[in-house]
Amino acid sequence: MTMIAILPDSINEADRNYRAIAGNKESVGKTAGEALDALTAQLSEDESGTLVIVRHLRPDRFFTAEQQNRLAGLMSRWRSASAVNEDLSPEEQAELESLIEAELQAATLRAEAALDDSEK
Repeated sequence: MTMIAILPDSINEADRNYRAIAGNKESVGKTAGEALDALTAQLSEDESGTLVIVRHLRPDRFFTAEQQNRLAGLMSRWRSASAVNEDLSPEEQAELESLIEAELQAATLRAEAALDDSEK
C-alpha cells in the first residue's frame, strides 16, 4: 500500500499550498485535493492502493507543537535548498525524514483513536 501524506506547505493561511508526499514523489496544489490529484497522476498501477493522510496544523498528543515547528522549519530549508539545486545537510535530511515518519505514525495513531472513539 502506498501511503500519501498531505501537509500544509506554509503556516500563513493567506498563501497556503498543500504538499502531497509519497516516498520520493511529491506535488503541490492550492488545495489538498489538487495536490493529491497531481501526485496520484505520478503513481504507477502497482501503487494504486493508497492510504491518504491529511494533516492540519494543530498540535496534539501524537505530534507536538515543537515537532510541527521543527518540521515547518526544515521544510522551508528544504524548499529553499531545492530552489537553488542544493541538498540539505545529511543531518538535516535525516531529521526531516524522521519527522515526516513521526507525523505519519501520529496520523495512524490519530486514526486509531478516532476509530476507538466512534466505537464507544
